[in-house]
Amino acid sequence: MALLEKPCIQSRGFKNIEKNGKIIGFQVNIRSIYYRGLWLSQLRPATVTVDGETFSGDQITWTINDVTYTQTEMASLGDVHWGILEPATLTVAKQGGLGSGSHDIEVIYTYSCSYFPPVLDTVLGAGTHKRKLIMV
Repeated sequence: MALLEKPCIQSRGFKNIEKNGKIIGFQVNIRSIYYRGLWLSQLRPATVTVDGETFSGDQITWTINDVTYTQTEMASLGDVHWGILEPATLTVAKQGGLGSGSHDIEVIYTYSCSYFPPVLDTVLGAGTHKRKLIMV
């Protein structure tokens, strides 16, 4: 179990990722802000914005409990739980990754709750989280 910071967007784990010697994207860790944790099928597709550039859909995968999922796959996973004590790693495809230095990060994700009607999902389950992080 990792120690999590209070903000949704975690400073630990913010890094570029490499494959075959080339930087292919970056990662940022987030924590669940819902007190019960969430089943993956409750999550709606996230967007990640860095310094005004927005990434969404197939550009983002989620890694939860060491298993990586596309945002499309998550919609049908009602038996996989993201607990409040486990960070989720969002991997964003971006050739060349991010440059070193300070970056403005925004992560938006929403979720549904069994006791809220679907109309309220976007109001009550909305989450826009912003943080300035440093890429080294």
